[in-house]
Amino acid sequence: MNVKIENSWKDLLGDEFSKPYFESLVSFVKSEYETKTIYPKGDSIFKAFDLCPVEKVKVVILGQDPYHGPGQAHGLAFSVNEGVPFPPSLLNIFKELKSDLNLPFPSNGNLERWAKQGVLLLNATLTVEAHKAGSHQKKGWETFTTAVIEKLAAHKSNLVFLLWGAYAQKKAVVIPANKHFKLQSPHPSPLSAHRGFLGCKHFSQTNTYLAKNGLTPIQW
Repeated sequence: MNVKIENSWKDLLGDEFSKPYFESLVSFVKSEYETKTIYPKGDSIFKAFDLCPVEKVKVVILGQDPYHGPGQAHGLAFSVNEGVPFPPSLLNIFKELKSDLNLPFPSNGNLERWAKQGVLLLNATLTVEAHKAGSHQKKGWETFTTAVIEKLAAHKSNLVFLLWGAYAQKKAVVIPANKHFKLQSPHPSPLSAHRGFLGCKHFSQTNTYLAKNGLTPIQW
C-alpha cells in the first residue's frame, strides 16, 4: 500500500503498511472521512512524520487523540494552528515551561517549531470524529503507533521519550531503558496536571540529557 508519508519513515516502517490490520484501518478511515467530519484534515494525518524525518528525531512526545473541536487538530500532538485558543492541556504545558525554564507564554499554540527541531509530536490515535473523543481508538492506530515507537527506538539511540499519562505510558514497554531516556508524569489535562505534571521539569531534564549526549538542546 502506497502511504503518503515522509520517505525516511516509509523506509523505517517498511512492511507495516501492507499488514492486514493497516489495510483494515485505512478502509475504516477512508469511509469515516467520506461520511462524517473527521479531524485533522486528510492531508495532515501524517504531518508529525513529515515535519520530523527519522534522522532528525531527538525527542518523542506522545499524546492520545487529536483534538476533536473545529479548527484545532492539525496533525501534531497537543498543537493547534495559529489563532486558535490554547486548549487546556496545551495551556498547562506552557505553564510548566514557564515554571521550568522561565519561558514566556508563546503568541500561538502551533508547535511546528518544536517538530522542525526534532520533536516527534505523536498521537497514539491519528484521527478522530468531530466532538467524539476516542471515537477512532481500537481501530488499528494504536498498533501502528506502537510499531513506530518500537522501530524508532531500535533504530536510534539516546532519544528522550516524554510519556504523559497512563495511555502514553503503556508504550514504555517497547522502549529499551538502556538506550533511551524515559520521563513519565501524569497527563497535562486539567483533570490530572496538578498530580505531578506541573513541576515535573521534563523540559529542562530533556535538554540536560541531550547536551550530555552531544545533541543540540531544544529551543522550547
